[in-house]
Amino acid sequence: MSATPRIASWFDQLLEKKGSDLHLSVGYPPMGRIRGELTPLREEALTEAELEGLLFEIVSPEQRRQIVEELDLDFAYGYETKARFRANYFYKMTGLAAVFRTIPSKVLTLEDLKTPEVVRKLADRRSGLVLVTGPTGSGKSTTLAGMINHINQTRPAHVLTIEDPVEFVHEPLKAQVTHREVGPHASSFATAIRSAGREDPNVILIGELRTNETMKLALQLASFGVLVFATVHTNSAPATIDRIINAFPADEQGQVRGMLAESLAGIVAQQLIKTADGKGRVAALEILIGSSAIAAMIREGKVFQIASKMQAGQGQGMQTLDMHLERLVKDNVITPESALEKAADKENFVKVIQRLKPDWEIPESAKA
Repeated sequence: MSATPRIASWFDQLLEKKGSDLHLSVGYPPMGRIRGELTPLREEALTEAELEGLLFEIVSPEQRRQIVEELDLDFAYGYETKARFRANYFYKMTGLAAVFRTIPSKVLTLEDLKTPEVVRKLADRRSGLVLVTGPTGSGKSTTLAGMINHINQTRPAHVLTIEDPVEFVHEPLKAQVTHREVGPHASSFATAIRSAGREDPNVILIGELRTNETMKLALQLASFGVLVFATVHTNSAPATIDRIINAFPADEQGQVRGMLAESLAGIVAQQLIKTADGKGRVAALEILIGSSAIAAMIREGKVFQIASKMQAGQGQGMQTLDMHLERLVKDNVITPESALEKAADKENFVKVIQRLKPDWEIPESAKA
């Protein structure tokens, strides 16, 4: 390996432009996702030979074998002290390709992220299941890292993270932090979660709940008095509850409802939206806090009633996504158009914006 790999110059360009992702594929120029938009970083397209040179220079022989044989590879890559990247190599129609997602080397605190107080309270819990959900690239890992960082700064706990790959690396402050990566340290999420109970953790972060087996194990740990954080790819709090229950066969759903009702501490569903000044992005959050009323709805299969409970539960810090979008528009943080794009109930949201901004012109797409 040469002292500075050739790909470093592309990383430098991306970091300089404060981009979030670097896309490399044969037949296209290197692209950076800058403020949410894909932007070419040069004019000429990458050739197969050039791309293989860039990508294979920074992997081990074993990783190279995996991409060639299994056609897919995920790993974390540390670029000197400047940044860490979550890398994914894959093959597509034009040949080899890769995406590098920037993992900030500095963990942002909950204060940096301007996260509502109620999210900090979830991190202060001693047990229960906290789910952070949202589409890919919505900042779930960043929010979770902020919550783990808060625990690390405030209490002497054993925090165990199980990820694929490990993203944010937490230096122990008050807490002891153990990072385990699926692949090098455990054969699967399920295996790692199974042995987690024997590692005496107070807090466990599970990168992603992909299978009903990992969901069940997470629910069990949460009911044993461990604070469990995990991510799910869903767009709203009610959809997250449905996703977990529907991952199980019908004859097990009753039991899962009971476990989820008992252990759910909260769900934070987030979306990233470009700010009105175009300089950055802001997270819009839907927040559900577990309570006896919510538990009863889950147990009785009345998940459809949860949204109205969230609207009425502002006193406990609950909010629907549309409520937060409304505040962001009111404070001129985001444009009405960007908010409308993400709103769950678009028809109602148009009326809300017209009330807030009487001179706003409804876009054609929203007039349907």
